[in-house]
Amino acid sequence: MTVELSNVPTLETERLILRAPQPRDYDAFCAFYATERSQYVGGPLEGRAAWNAFTSEIGHWVLHDCGMWIVTLKGDDTAIGIVGHWVPANWPETEVGWVLFNAANEGKGYAREASEASVDHAWNVLKWDTIVSYINPGNDPSVALAERLGAVLDQDAPQPNPEKPCLVYRHPKPEAAA
Repeated sequence: MTVELSNVPTLETERLILRAPQPRDYDAFCAFYATERSQYVGGPLEGRAAWNAFTSEIGHWVLHDCGMWIVTLKGDDTAIGIVGHWVPANWPETEVGWVLFNAANEGKGYAREASEASVDHAWNVLKWDTIVSYINPGNDPSVALAERLGAVLDQDAPQPNPEKPCLVYRHPKPEAAA
């Protein structure tokens, strides 16, 4: 028997499905975290550390009623990334984050499409008061995506890990974007 996260909403965009993480996604998640591509999101990780990272994605949904969705292309249930809400213990603000597992999927607008859906969900369903994206210095593709999403660098924002400062991009509230 496989237990599934039945309360996790599924989001659908023009080309993508954002769904609950499932055991079948573990291999794609771990393959990404074993590479240098994961350096800006806590990796590289192997073995137990990768397992802990994957299970924390599932646990986040259980603890917070929100979390990171697995991103798939419509018509193909293969995980190509993980995008969504992140509010771990001691995080100063609510975050939307994104990761594409394979460089071959970059430059196609998938991260933007999925992130727009996640930001919209945070504002309109979760009713968050603030949304930031924490981005490690040097992660230029994520900075570019944050800016394409309309987020602005907030140099005065509290840091999630003051000993290792990151860039904090603040997403505009829907009424501010209009």
